[in-house]
Amino acid sequence: MEKPYMNAQVKGVSTGTTILAATFDGGVVIGSDSRASMGGEYVSSKTINKVIKVHDRIFCCMAGSLADAQAVTKAAKFHLSFHSVQMETPPLVISAASVLKELCYQNKEELQAGFITAGWDSRTGPQVYVVSLGGMLVRQPVTIGGSGSTYIYGYVDAKYKPNMSREECLQFATNALALAMGRDNVSGGVANLVVITETGVEHLVVPGDKLPRFHDE
Repeated sequence: MEKPYMNAQVKGVSTGTTILAATFDGGVVIGSDSRASMGGEYVSSKTINKVIKVHDRIFCCMAGSLADAQAVTKAAKFHLSFHSVQMETPPLVISAASVLKELCYQNKEELQAGFITAGWDSRTGPQVYVVSLGGMLVRQPVTIGGSGSTYIYGYVDAKYKPNMSREECLQFATNALALAMGRDNVSGGVANLVVITETGVEHLVVPGDKLPRFHDE
């Protein structure tokens, strides 16, 4: 017997994640949770890495359709690699964000993915950029995204301070991710964090059972 088609309406893609980036004195922290979901209902992976390296000191976080986001970051890596060879110098963070912006804008009818780009370069130092759905590009000192971000806007507004130390910024980012993962059912797993400074890049992973707790779960 043929199954009747019950729902003709196309559903939007749930961002199903928590991503953030924040600048501190001399560097930037970018991080995310590690849970991937299908349609915001089924957890397909608990260990996906959403913090993607696009160049030596430039990383981005992705939210939305994972397939779309991976396709865009793969194209961005190629563009930036070619650009650095042509210019014989590492690309600027704004250049990486602009490449992502152009890819998102040119394909805005097909893509359902947004990005946070963060990094350090010798011209401007630490920077954070938001590339939203449709290709809007905005620079901010701190930003959050994904479905889990709705639970932590108050925390971020209250606790973020310009020119924090590295340790303060790491604690701020860890606490923000922990709060979002505790409330958002499609954010979870571990906290993946990357610290980017003039001296290099440091990767940190905070297991779920080591994250700070602020309420009974």
